[in-house]
Amino acid sequence: MKTIKVLFLASEADPLVKVGGLGDVAGSLPPALQRLTGDQTGGVTLDVRTVIPFHAVLRKKVSDAALLFDFEVPAVDGAVKAQAYRTQADGVPLYLIAGEPFGADTPVYSPDAALGGEMYIFFSMAVLEMVKKLGWKPDILHANDWHTALAVYALKGRRATDPFYKDMRSVLGVHNLPFMGAGTQAAFDRYGLQPSRYPLLPWWAVKDPLPLGLQTADRIVAVSDTYALEIMTPEYGYGLERLLIARRKALSGIVNGLDMAAWDPATDAAIPANFNAGTLTRRQANKLALLNEFSLQPYPATPLLILVSRMDQQKGVDLAVEALRQMIDRDWQAILLGSGSPELEEACRELEHDYPDRIRAAIRFDARLSRRMYAGGDILLMPSRYEPCGLAQMMAMRYGCVPLARATGGLQDTIVDADRDPTHGTGFLFKPATGAACAEALERALAVYADQARWEGIQQRGMAQDFSWEKSALKYARLYRELVGRLRD
Repeated sequence: MKTIKVLFLASEADPLVKVGGLGDVAGSLPPALQRLTGDQTGGVTLDVRTVIPFHAVLRKKVSDAALLFDFEVPAVDGAVKAQAYRTQADGVPLYLIAGEPFGADTPVYSPDAALGGEMYIFFSMAVLEMVKKLGWKPDILHANDWHTALAVYALKGRRATDPFYKDMRSVLGVHNLPFMGAGTQAAFDRYGLQPSRYPLLPWWAVKDPLPLGLQTADRIVAVSDTYALEIMTPEYGYGLERLLIARRKALSGIVNGLDMAAWDPATDAAIPANFNAGTLTRRQANKLALLNEFSLQPYPATPLLILVSRMDQQKGVDLAVEALRQMIDRDWQAILLGSGSPELEEACRELEHDYPDRIRAAIRFDARLSRRMYAGGDILLMPSRYEPCGLAQMMAMRYGCVPLARATGGLQDTIVDADRDPTHGTGFLFKPATGAACAEALERALAVYADQARWEGIQQRGMAQDFSWEKSALKYARLYRELVGRLRD
């Protein structure tokens, strides 16, 4: 049986360190790949390992990391010392790279672009040096977002000059295209990297990590099929659409998965009443508990709208606020959870102030509360201006909360509009990024909610969706097989 060795590069990986959605992917996809059998993959086994920086926050959490070796990362002003450690997470070998740029107080993501560039360009180059000393040579480097994209760019150059890298292939995951690593030019120059001369790369991008990775990766994977198409348009391509169109044969989309065991209303200890698709009546206890928690009148027949989101322009929170104001004469209650933009936080507070009998704004991050909201809410508002994949809609459906979302990216790929397809519908979608369009979709959702038999059908279909990482892992395994091709016997 053939084995394909994959080194998965990321800036974070749950449960050791998680800041955003990438942490979920890096923590869940490698174990899912590792669990695939040869029967599932056409006679191929996957040896998957993960590498992340040895962040300051990890020093306090990881006590069993074994030092493998010291090594150096070449730089114009003298080699930078580095160390490689090994531990494991969820059965997957995990390498940790330490070095001067990752200091005792350095955050995972620095607001200082220059410091962030020093951290992650060092890390990307360190990975290439580390693999030469490991005694384990990967067939594929699977990098993610700008933080590791320069490993892909540098690999392409080394394949032509160093036999060790000749047969090594690369995959670059695109989780959020607008974040390209701008402002990192000083570190780019320090590590002796040469700017691109690719004619379809904009002048401003010739030293930016993500565009360079997109130019040189053997395969590019966006985190949903629709997002893969969207980033080839001026609206979502952020100036890279010509490059991505030119590379469209290398570009595909694979929707992220969800840890189905961790997100299971039948066993979730964080919710007052457990339930499944066959016992939806038990769900009512969660709704009543949530209303009581926020001192809202317990009207079980009134639909409870929830918003669980980072307060950010991308997430369309302002569209939700506008839609709720437009729909204030309808019968509903709402709880809004999240933090971020001061302007959007204030807009949510003002909404609560204006309608204190029916709206609550919880301006904070609260993971356990989000579970109670998914378990007790009737409709999740997710009006994102763009959403490469999204997880909240999957979590909501898993808990019988019907998503109402903008038809973009992964939201369009994971939600079937219940009016357009009554037989298979799992939620409600709207297209224009306006409060009016969101309000129109909410109008449709409330009309269906009045028909509880139909509403229960939508809930059950949503709960039956397979969002497992195994489903996504099989698609990645197929991609790896295609990529390695005839390089191995």
